[in-house]
Amino acid sequence: MEDKNKKMPLWVLLAFSNIKQRRGALWLIGASAVFTLYCIPVAKYFHDLPWLEKVFLIEDWSWFAAMLAITAWYWLSLKWIDNNDFWAELGKR
Repeated sequence: MEDKNKKMPLWVLLAFSNIKQRRGALWLIGASAVFTLYCIPVAKYFHDLPWLEKVFLIEDWSWFAAMLAITAWYWLSLKWIDNNDFWAELGKR
């Protein structure tokens, strides 16, 4: 009988290597989405609000692009695990 963990792609295994439950994966995706929104360079476009530069430290779009890609990676990994019913296997580790 073939071990199901050997069938899991590396990109999925790396995304949730220490997460054993779907709820934990959803928390990770939610936190990534919040940080993605934080990485929008808001202070760059509102110069008349000096306090905004102290709260939103991001000055360019590179962090937003990186966080968007990471959030998409986590979401696609979650969908792969859901479609292939791997949560029971991850819980055994």
